[in-house]
Order: sequence, then C-alpha cells, then structure tokens
Amino acid sequence: MIPVIALVGRPNVGKSTLFNQLTRSRDALVADMPGLTRDRQYGIGRVGEFPYMVVDTGGLSGEEDGVDRAMAEQTRRAVAEADHVLFMVDARDGLTPQDEAIAEQLRASGARVRVIVNKTDGLDADVVSAEFYALALGEVTPIAATHGRGVRGLMQAVREDVARDREAAGGEGEGAGDGLDVDAQQAALDDWPGIRVAVVGRPNAGKSTLVNRILGDERVVATEVAGTTRDSIFVPFTREDQDYTLIDTAGVRRRARVHETVEKFSVVKTLQAIEAAHVVIMVIDARAGLSDQDAHLLGLVIDAGRALVVAVNKWDGMDPDDREWVRSEMQRRLGFVDYARMRLISALHGTNVGHLLDDVREAHASAFVDISTPELTRLLEAAVAEHAPPLVSGRRIKLRYAHQGGQNPPVVVIHGNQTDRLPGAYKRYLENFFRRQLKLVGTPLRLEFRSGKNPYAGRRNKLTPRQQQKRKRLMRHVRKR
Repeated sequence: MIPVIALVGRPNVGKSTLFNQLTRSRDALVADMPGLTRDRQYGIGRVGEFPYMVVDTGGLSGEEDGVDRAMAEQTRRAVAEADHVLFMVDARDGLTPQDEAIAEQLRASGARVRVIVNKTDGLDADVVSAEFYALALGEVTPIAATHGRGVRGLMQAVREDVARDREAAGGEGEGAGDGLDVDAQQAALDDWPGIRVAVVGRPNAGKSTLVNRILGDERVVATEVAGTTRDSIFVPFTREDQDYTLIDTAGVRRRARVHETVEKFSVVKTLQAIEAAHVVIMVIDARAGLSDQDAHLLGLVIDAGRALVVAVNKWDGMDPDDREWVRSEMQRRLGFVDYARMRLISALHGTNVGHLLDDVREAHASAFVDISTPELTRLLEAAVAEHAPPLVSGRRIKLRYAHQGGQNPPVVVIHGNQTDRLPGAYKRYLENFFRRQLKLVGTPLRLEFRSGKNPYAGRRNKLTPRQQQKRKRLMRHVRKR
C-alpha cells in the first residue's frame, strides 16, 4: 500500500500550501488567515517512483471548544491513520508553547514524526532550525513551501524513512504491502473512484451531518455554526459492493451576503464540486423552506447537466400540519425538477437517509444510459405519430431520425428540416416523451436539433440557351397582352 502522510501543526504555518505542493494541485484553500482548514483533505502525489497519499489537517490551537474541538478530533484521527507525520512549525515565529504542546501529543501517539520548519526563505535555515531540536522529535528539515524550496529533498527523506520502517516490520521495502502493484494502485487513486456524489445546499442545512450519517463516522466537522465547512472534502467509501466518493461542500449564500474572500473561494470550490460530480444531493432545510438561493443552486445543477436527488432535511420534530404544508409547498415549487426523487429525511437521526444511496444509484444509471440509434429513431417516429410537428409558413417540419450524442446528461440528437423553427412547446413535448419512454429518473435530458443543408441554397439557376429563347418569347407575349 502507498504510505499515508499527515500534515500537522498550528494554524497558519503553511500546511495547506505544502499540501498543494505535494499534490501539485490547488485542492486546498490557502489564505493568510489562521484556522482556514477545518476538515481532513486527502490528495495523491508522487516523487519519482515514490507515490504517497497526503492528508491536510486543521490547525491545533489548544482552544478545545466548539469548532476547534471538532477540528482537533479530525487531526487526531489523521495522525492515527498515518504512516508518517510531518509536524510543521513556523521559522519566523520560533518555538512556541503551542508547538511544545503538539509535540507532546505526537510523542504520546507513537507515530513516526519529522519536524518541518517552514517559511525559511530569506533566513539562515540552519540557525532558525536549531531551536526546534528541543522538541526531541528527531530530524528537523527546513523548507519554504510557498516557493517549493526543499520540498523534494523532504520527500526523499520521507521515502527513506518509509523504506526503513517497512524493513523493520519484516516487509520488502517500498513495494511491500498487500501484494498489489504500486503503479496500479496509483492509477486507481488518481481519479476518485465510483459514483461521485456532491452534497450541496445553503449554510447550516445539514450537509456535513448528512455526510457523517451516510459514512457512519464523524468524518467531517459538523456544528450548529453556519459556514463550518470551507473546502470541498472528497471521501471515498464502498457500500453494497458499489464504490462512491462523497463530496462535502461549503454552503452557498446569496452573493450580496458573501463578504469574506475565503467564502468567495469556498463558493468557487462548491461550483467545481458540482462539475466534478456524477450525482448531486441538494439538501434543503425543511424548517426554513425553499428559498430563492436554493432555487438558484438547483438552476446551477441543471445548467451543469448533473443528475439530482433532493433531500429535505430536518423533517423530525415538525407538527403534522407543518409537515403537510412543507410537502405540498416543495412539490409545487420544485415542479421544474419533477424528474428528481425527493426524500424527506433527518440527517441527525438517520430517518430515510438509507434510501438516498438507492436514489443516487438510480439517477446515476439514468445519467449514463446507453441507447441505440434504431431505438431512438423508433421512439421519435412514435412521438411524431402521436403528435405531429406544426406547420411553419405552410410547410410541415420533418423529423427524420435520432441518435445519442452524449451521457451525463443523456443527449439525444434529432435530425430533420427547419428544426430551428420548432416551437419550444413541441421541444418540451419531445423531451417528456423520451423521458417517459426511456424511464429516466433523476437526470436532465438534453435534445439537440440539426437541420440538413440545402445544397442549392443561395445558388441561382443558370438557364440554357434554349431556356433563354423560350423566356424571351414568353416575355414578348406578355408585353403584347
């Protein structure tokens, strides 16, 4: 198995910056603001022939209250599952009491730890690193994560540590593990496995609670504070022999209420998560009702062409009259996504949460349906026979044949003449007809219309000499009349 490397340290020492350097990505949010990262963020990297998995964690501040307590628990879990811990400190701040407290926790965990002194650019690396040997955690490695200075040498040292650990454990060095080929493992981990499911919604709608409930583990930080999640967290898991990757996203508020730069980046991450997902679970707060922002988010999901499941959360504890009102109101206002399954759930207590993955599988199967050209053409003929296209300028619009043009969402390409003049109402009729006949659930269906080109369009017919003589005789006759 490839080694797991956890990045641990105080807030704002550069863990997310190093994470992006090690994964050669911009997956982790980076800003000059302490406490930005709150959940465990996983990524895959490689140095030469050495692949690894790196885990970015929230900063340990020592204030174990509220969100900080949940962040500290996430960090402890990352240390427990890691093969190697990189304890990051700030060269410009020097050794602090918080660093000493974290070092004591790491010694008690028994994990293999290497101290990383960051932000050494412009400083004498040996001088600023000397005081951190007092932490008694072994080797101290100076780097400048922002510029990538010293990062490659650091990973070479980690590679040697991993090889020694495996030899001491009776393994066979770097290739040891479960017998699988390292390159095959890397290829499997490069793309997040299975059905990618993004959980989106407004702040405090219960997205992180729902993710934890589905996983059966406190995988992401969930509190009553709105906006706890700031990044998009990818969590792979397997259920009933089906692989999934859950994507917990930051809550999206109206643009007028977004003031912090960090929150603006969080919104961008959420939109990127929608694009990366196969299926989107839209979480709506039943007690707050369907807002304009919820409708706007649903519009973004539709524009992206992603399959959709609507989860109305916080259903527990409501009066029967209120429940009936919410149910009817949701059905009325969600008419524009009537193809999606709607579940009334309680993420906190688990009510109906088990059915969500069934809906996800159904929507994913519909989004990736494979339809033959003869079947689509037969359905097109049946639709035209049931309700023919209208006349335009005295001419009937002809729809000749159809074929599939894409998946996720399914695209049906229809060929004919004058298709650009087809009314919107008839296009909606065709869409509903295809959806009904193909039994598509949870996914939008897109129709593309293409008209054949007239090879003689714009060309003037040239008369033969005999035709020109006939035309002259005809014109003389017309003049006499």
